[in-house]
Amino acid sequence: MTTKQILVTGATGKTGSIVYQKLKQNQNFEVKGFARDPEKVTELFGSTTGFYFGDIKDKSTLESAIKGCQGLVILTSSFPKMVAPPKPGERPQFEYDADSTPELVDYQGQKNQIDAASAAGIEHIVLVGSMGGTNENHPLNMMGNGKILIWKRKAEEYLVNSGINYTIIRAGGLLDQPGGSRKLLVGDNDELLNNPPDGIATSIPRADVAETVIQALQERSAINKGFDLISYPEEDSQGAVTQDFAALFAQTTAAKF
Repeated sequence: MTTKQILVTGATGKTGSIVYQKLKQNQNFEVKGFARDPEKVTELFGSTTGFYFGDIKDKSTLESAIKGCQGLVILTSSFPKMVAPPKPGERPQFEYDADSTPELVDYQGQKNQIDAASAAGIEHIVLVGSMGGTNENHPLNMMGNGKILIWKRKAEEYLVNSGINYTIIRAGGLLDQPGGSRKLLVGDNDELLNNPPDGIATSIPRADVAETVIQALQERSAINKGFDLISYPEEDSQGAVTQDFAALFAQTTAAKF
């Protein structure tokens, strides 16, 4: 079997670093990482070997990294910062840096990646987003008035319309917990968020999201699918831990907006 070259953007993030490490350990793939900060890469991975550096807001910096790749995993995201510690009884206030707003990072930055992938002949893009994008009043959209989930959805729609094979994974709340011990659930357009089965939390370990990315790169039933992803709590998953990802992806459909 011929190995596929995969570029992972956002590879120093909490989920991106797990995806990068999993791909590095998988003999079916050769992986490249894309990041902004060489020091952070060295801190996480011990060296900068296999990494390319640039800014997704500048499409030209992606060109050398994506050259020769067959797949792209998009894990970039903007992040707000707290304006100041809240006073007792008040909610914290957040803002985005002017050059790192959701419109610039989650929309324009992802468009740049999709355009670069198209120019390079990429066969498949796996984009990791977030649930909640159908609700303009979702708390994440309110943070810093950035409308982050709205911009992420616009980028997803741009990917679908690009003509490149895609898999869009809209993850629930991300947990810093081990993966591989839960039953995973897929849904569509926030159905799970609005009506979770058995009243479970709409969350999932980052490691399970990362494994879903790896499987999506290998399973044909993940091609041209868009879905929400959460998990049952570990204690409720005994005997039903998700292992057959082809069957999981078969439950999903093309992305709808």
